[in-house]
Amino acid sequence: MIKSIVAGNWKMNKTPKNGKQFISEVMANVDEIINVDIIFFPPFTGLYNLDVSSPFYLGAQNCYFKDSGAYTGEISLSMLLECNVDYVIIGHSERRQIFNEKNDSINKKVIKVIESGIKPILCVGETIDEMNAGKANDIIKEQLISGLNNIKSLSNIIIAYEPVWAIGTGLTASIEQINKANIFIRKILSQLFDDKESENTPILYGGSVSSTNANELISIDSVNGFLIGGASLDVVKFTEVIKIVNGQ
Repeated sequence: MIKSIVAGNWKMNKTPKNGKQFISEVMANVDEIINVDIIFFPPFTGLYNLDVSSPFYLGAQNCYFKDSGAYTGEISLSMLLECNVDYVIIGHSERRQIFNEKNDSINKKVIKVIESGIKPILCVGETIDEMNAGKANDIIKEQLISGLNNIKSLSNIIIAYEPVWAIGTGLTASIEQINKANIFIRKILSQLFDDKESENTPILYGGSVSSTNANELISIDSVNGFLIGGASLDVVKFTEVIKIVNGQ
């Protein structure tokens, strides 16, 4: 059985002080968490000097694949390890769309993250134009094959399906759309890796997840948790989602 995950991607929100207080409030408002791992993804400035322990974990929103050097503005895995980071989001649609990240550099990051002992959350998903053109599966397949190139095992990898058109728009993919996409993702994983590994790889859904739709979304058999944006910035909404997923 795959353990559920609720991950909150704060994006470019919350100062270090705000973030520390937010995490304390969330931890104080949820108890008896048995079935869920909860991951906070603050901006880089908010990662240092945070005290969390299982089932709560820290994640970074991005990283670079070099160990050190003249790479202004980038963050290495050794820096993240010193901040007790356990997860890194790789290939988020905003990184792909706004910062023009390509599958090749995303793959280099995935490889480096795994080598460091941190777990990557590889994001895949189609834009509205790609969906309307009937290319969603082609895009997802390409992102998976390229992103996981030269990876020997899925044992420490998480996949997040995020239809780009549903991120921050208030739109949510239908249950049928999400289920079809996740089944397709698992099919591609089974073609690339051992069947048992592909069956045990968590697949998260991200795209305007909230406390109002979380119960319906987590009921989808192919969904193993959420990568949440906007709702992860609000203590009440985020804790409600955690409680919903924990109750499954």
